[in-house]
Amino acid sequence: MLKCHTLIVISLFLLLIQRCRCEVYTAMVDLEDLLDTEHVLIDTVENYIKAEEQKIDLLKRYVAIYQRQQKKAREDAQSYLSNPINAYTLVKRLTADWTQVEALVNTNMNADTLANISYVKQNMKFPTDEDLNGAAVALMRLQDTYRLDTSSLARGELNGVKYSAELSAADCFELGRQSYNNGDYYHTQLWMEEAGARFKREANETVDQSDILEYLAFSIYKQGNVALALDLTNKLLELTPTHSRALGNKVYYQDQLKGQENETVKRKGDDESENIPINGVKFYKPNYDDPFGKDLYEALCRGEVSTPVEVQAKLKCRYLSRDNPFLKLAPFKVEEAHLEPDLFIFHDVMSDKEIETIKRLAQPRFRRATVQNSQTGALETAQYRISKSAWLKNEEHKHIADVARRVEDMTGLSMETAEELQVVNYGIGGHYEPHFDFARKEETNAFQNLGTGNRIATVLFYMSDVVQGGATVFPMARTALWPKKGTAAFWFNLFPSGDGDKRTRHAACPVLAGSKWVSNKWIHEREQEFRRPCTTERPPEHLTA
Repeated sequence: MLKCHTLIVISLFLLLIQRCRCEVYTAMVDLEDLLDTEHVLIDTVENYIKAEEQKIDLLKRYVAIYQRQQKKAREDAQSYLSNPINAYTLVKRLTADWTQVEALVNTNMNADTLANISYVKQNMKFPTDEDLNGAAVALMRLQDTYRLDTSSLARGELNGVKYSAELSAADCFELGRQSYNNGDYYHTQLWMEEAGARFKREANETVDQSDILEYLAFSIYKQGNVALALDLTNKLLELTPTHSRALGNKVYYQDQLKGQENETVKRKGDDESENIPINGVKFYKPNYDDPFGKDLYEALCRGEVSTPVEVQAKLKCRYLSRDNPFLKLAPFKVEEAHLEPDLFIFHDVMSDKEIETIKRLAQPRFRRATVQNSQTGALETAQYRISKSAWLKNEEHKHIADVARRVEDMTGLSMETAEELQVVNYGIGGHYEPHFDFARKEETNAFQNLGTGNRIATVLFYMSDVVQGGATVFPMARTALWPKKGTAAFWFNLFPSGDGDKRTRHAACPVLAGSKWVSNKWIHEREQEFRRPCTTERPPEHLTA
């Protein structure tokens, strides 16, 4: 709009020049025409000034929002960023919002400002549209896994705890738009409805209501509710009667409803199906008995599945020292978390100094965490593993070597063929869906390049406490291990025969609030021929005092 005003001003000046060349002073009628020209010109310049003032006011509002959030963040950056809503809005401010700021600045053709923005984007970390989409998807993942109410989440509440400022209608709209772009019409509907509710309460409108209604109507149509989609489209046309897409959609929805009326309506349950379609959407009955299903995994993440009392009664805690003179003075504190498969927790096995060293060395080399392709053996990124990781060698620092030596003392296994220490940090909604650490028989290329055999065991160090979420869950064992700074989980991935123990299938639950840091040692078969336990029917003998 501002560019249009500028063009009008230029055009009017050209018109004045043309009039002058026609010697307008020689005739009163021409001068009278100039008064009309001047009137239009004054109106145009006034509109341009108003538009510029609106632009400045809008920029001031953006700056005020940024400064307010910056102040909160600077008070405790780690706490601020560990909240997924704050993390999402930070990414949004520097993508969707910042694009509007750039557009506003660009209308003034301010070369210095644009140059500074360009320099920042080239030389500092700057999120992309892909980052915005990833942050939005992460919030959807958290919403589903932890069953978070949309309105509560928009208020900045996570499981009843207030962590951040409320989302605006525009923030909710952007979440819905990102879901729409991903073909996720269920979450599109949820967040567009929330955007509509917040739009009605906002003193200063942050989004166009017609945009909300358009996305909402189409997402509802895609879920099978054509009648409601038509009703919302009619409301949109009441606001904007000439909306071309809405006019086309209205005709389309009406045709769809006529077609439905001509079809034979099937009564609910006629096919004896358990899930009965209602407006195209099926009611879903969770299955918490399927150890390979998503329902049990998510229920474990929420802490809804508890270990049976009869199982807990068999679990013990012990001190582990063996014949190590040092360990006799300071034995390991070992807790049995589950039997068959045997899951152990070692307490107080990594110091704060070691944790800080490992974090410091890992951060500069963080890359998106990868998984191994089961067919080719190649490492690749995957949506079911969202985190960043780095690898540290023993020779890089005494603390890393100390940790490796401690793992050997803890497990009784050789570190000769163990992999380097992998350090992992989980971001917004960071998770790793259920998986095996060992390679199955059909994965013939896995670990082939290492030449050290399969992964016989895993040691997982927790290097931070996590405010909410982030558990390590074992669906087949119906067990969840919750992060506690300085502790480590340990389990065998293989039976004595060398076959994989499928009961060790595990997952890293999404981090709901906080920052989750872990490191792990994957121990391979080679060099373990005379160290591995003879049985795993009971807690291995080498883990007894």
